[in-house]
Amino acid sequence: MTLEISTPALLFPAISLLFLSFTNRFLHLAALIRELYGNWVEKRDETLMRQISNLRRRLTLIRWMQFLGALSLFLCVASMVAVMTGNQAIALPSFGAALGLMGGSLACLTVEVWISGGALRILLSTLEQGRSAGD
Repeated sequence: MTLEISTPALLFPAISLLFLSFTNRFLHLAALIRELYGNWVEKRDETLMRQISNLRRRLTLIRWMQFLGALSLFLCVASMVAVMTGNQAIALPSFGAALGLMGGSLACLTVEVWISGGALRILLSTLEQGRSAGD
């Protein structure tokens, strides 16, 4: 199999869009954590601490998404350089590894999206407990 320079170049737009998405998620979570921290300092509510714990796990996943995406981009560049220099023995494995790392980044995204519902479940259970206590 011969790899052409346009093949690894196909990942560049996807990686750029993913990084934009990952950065937006990170910035949103950082603002939310700051807000929850301020609320926790005022109220010392255990529900807020559970939400902050949930957000900590999500931030860790976002860092892994960004790290794996960056490695994927680096290997795409290495693959393109190898194609330009005619070194298919390096181009193919580099591109394959880039695809694998991109898949890992997307797997982290899937888990992070799943966990993101956890904060809402915490709020809903607190709401339901408060409603049943008020009945």
